[in-house]
Amino acid sequence: MIISLVGYMGSGKSHISKILSDKLSFGLIDLDKEISKRSKLTIPEIFEKKGEIYFRKLEREVLEEILATEENIILSLGGGTPVYYNNMEIINHNSKSIFLKASVATLSERLLKQKDKRPLIARIADDDLPEFIAKHLFERNEFYGKSQFSISTDARVPEDIVSEIIEKLYH
Repeated sequence: MIISLVGYMGSGKSHISKILSDKLSFGLIDLDKEISKRSKLTIPEIFEKKGEIYFRKLEREVLEEILATEENIILSLGGGTPVYYNNMEIINHNSKSIFLKASVATLSERLLKQKDKRPLIARIADDDLPEFIAKHLFERNEFYGKSQFSISTDARVPEDIVSEIIEKLYH
């Protein structure tokens, strides 16, 4: 089984995927890290040198390849992955998709601490971040909402979120 974690940056996909993979003894693939490894460039470098269209095509190829495997994998997706092509359809068809849902307030609080590591928001003024996130979420929630399961991550410890995921998938 492949379990795909979907959600906006800062929703906890990377953190939750690590705990979930340990708990279930599943492999762990972070889609962005896999793309970086294959292209030998960081995600910001790909965007800068080759552009977003190139990145989205590469992302789609790597996604299809991973979803075609039969292995037990936790797949942590990029925040934008569900939005492009018919990615959400193939994610749902080939894996169990879980939307890690977080409020604008939660995401703003988490992302303010990580701005330097997030090229998409690095240049946005701290005061403008909540509005930026809210607009982005408004556009993306339509796609995230197609996930088979939705779990709120606001004011919750990762272990509780992981337990809820396991509960939803196995019971």
